[in-house]
Amino acid sequence: MPTPLEISTHFFLQIAVILVTFRLLWPVFRRLGQVQVVAVMVAGFLLGPSVLGWLWPRAQTWLFPTTLKVGGTSVVHPNLTVIYVVGEVGLVLYMFLVGASLKLDILGRHLRFAVARSATGVLVPMLLGAVVGWWMVGQGRYFTGMVANWQGALFIAAAVAVTAFPILAWIIYDSGLLNTRLGTMSLASAAFDDACAWVLLAVVVASTKSSPAGVALAAGGGLAYVLFMLTIGRRWLAKLPNWQPRRGDSERTGGLPVGQVTVVLLVVLAAACFTDFVGIHSVLGAFVAGVAMPRGELLDKIKSRFEPLVSYLLLPAFFIYTGLNTELGLIFRPAVLLMTGVVLIVSFASKFGAVAAVARKQGMGWREAGAMGALANARGMMELVLLNVGLTAGLITPETYTILALMTTVTTFIATPLQRMFERSAWKNGMVFGPNGEEPKAAEPPVAHVEQAI
Repeated sequence: MPTPLEISTHFFLQIAVILVTFRLLWPVFRRLGQVQVVAVMVAGFLLGPSVLGWLWPRAQTWLFPTTLKVGGTSVVHPNLTVIYVVGEVGLVLYMFLVGASLKLDILGRHLRFAVARSATGVLVPMLLGAVVGWWMVGQGRYFTGMVANWQGALFIAAAVAVTAFPILAWIIYDSGLLNTRLGTMSLASAAFDDACAWVLLAVVVASTKSSPAGVALAAGGGLAYVLFMLTIGRRWLAKLPNWQPRRGDSERTGGLPVGQVTVVLLVVLAAACFTDFVGIHSVLGAFVAGVAMPRGELLDKIKSRFEPLVSYLLLPAFFIYTGLNTELGLIFRPAVLLMTGVVLIVSFASKFGAVAAVARKQGMGWREAGAMGALANARGMMELVLLNVGLTAGLITPETYTILALMTTVTTFIATPLQRMFERSAWKNGMVFGPNGEEPKAAEPPVAHVEQAI
């Protein structure tokens, strides 16, 4: 068993390799019209068994060990556990920053339309995904024996319907859409879609454990948490900017009051712990905590200090953990390759078509509606979290994990170039995406924030 010093030393090397790989990939992905998070995702897969493990197996297993022999028994390697925990911390803090960046004023003006788009954008993919999931269970190789047809249908429905608002937020920020109707509506819809997906996942996990109480806890506890945070919690948190820090605290922390920052971190961690406990995952708890935070100078300072650390140090650990569980070689089996194509087509077409159609019907121009449909396919991080939960709970096989991980990467990869294609079309016609939809353009084209995190 490695010592704590050996574990920490090896972990520092692992993170350094991840960051170097990401920075080497980024210039290539930038020329392909991508945002940085896609490069981080791909770096995770390249360093896993699918690429580095195929090219140089001994180096890959030494650099990123997953198991350890203890007394003749294989156990999870301590470094894999460290990577998982650090990635989860990064994910929770990132989701808080996403919620804290949501433009509530724009959302309030278009809330009724956001609800309708969200409902349609999640219902159609869920129905089509459920059909595919039912079929996959019948094939025998994609789910474990503990999963019935209806449970597999619900799992694939959740996987197809999900839109990752952590990834989406990064794309929206890098694309300069944070203060637009398109960006705000896309984030609001993604939040609703992901909540529905997590409820479905909670139903599947609880039902395989013969625990109806688990389903009730996930739905009831999640709803109670959201209502509390957006009412009582929000009123309590509104007092934060008025609390007076002790003399010298702000100077020692570069302008950040220690007391207020401590309270914010406690709220985020408590929210993540509670939503994990009830079964709807820590990321949604952190997101709602960010939404409930009072806007102003304090929150702006917290975001500016936390964003680089979270985005470039903590979050990459999540992607490497996912990459270590993905084996792309599995898809080259004919049956698995066919299933990959079916899942990919259904996932992209159902999400893009449903979201774009309802947005167009509600009065959006076809370019803005198309851009919204494209952004809805940014599944990225939330999809990978869902897959990790499914694999850990013993629901899915490595084949299904790899199929859905590949689908996630491809649909997320397509999302940004397709959205920018619609944006360029609007620009050529004298329009840009603004707070109220398509508006007359300014003198200069918008510049994407390609060198920043969320």
